[in-house]
Amino acid sequence: MSLMTTDLCDANMDRIADGRVLVLAPLFKSYGKREHFHGPVTTLKVFEDNTLVRKALEEPGSGKVLVVDGGGSLRCALLGGMLATLARQNLWAGIIVNGCARDVDEINSIDIGVRALASHPVKSFKRGQGERDVPVVFAGCRILPGDWCYVDNDGIVISVGGEKLHKLPSAI
Repeated sequence: MSLMTTDLCDANMDRIADGRVLVLAPLFKSYGKREHFHGPVTTLKVFEDNTLVRKALEEPGSGKVLVVDGGGSLRCALLGGMLATLARQNLWAGIIVNGCARDVDEINSIDIGVRALASHPVKSFKRGQGERDVPVVFAGCRILPGDWCYVDNDGIVISVGGEKLHKLPSAI
């Protein structure tokens, strides 16, 4: 059973109002076969260098969501088909990229959820620069490692502090 972001928002308006639940600005395109995904967040902060993205996705994902702040760069891709395949093999729930993806036809054939700003054919540089498990800020939200992330075709919702959200029963 999927947790729909609309239902989560409806059931948690008080938490949205006080900042315990965040909703990312609707900037992201959907890639991959998995339209809905959720899990605890692991963060990366990189710029036009996907070395740390590969390193993270080589590790067991255990249902986590990799949130990559690529500085919003639209000059190259931080994720491609090979890395999406690696993410699926290592059981990552999904990947959110504040930047671009490439090989999107290949990614769309993989059972993984991906959100990125756009597609771009140029690969990233390999300098080994960036930071892992640090706060990242983009799309109007501050996301921390351990926050809980919910993604579907309506949007991206973050529960601050790792508190899992549950849809409340509908009023009759």
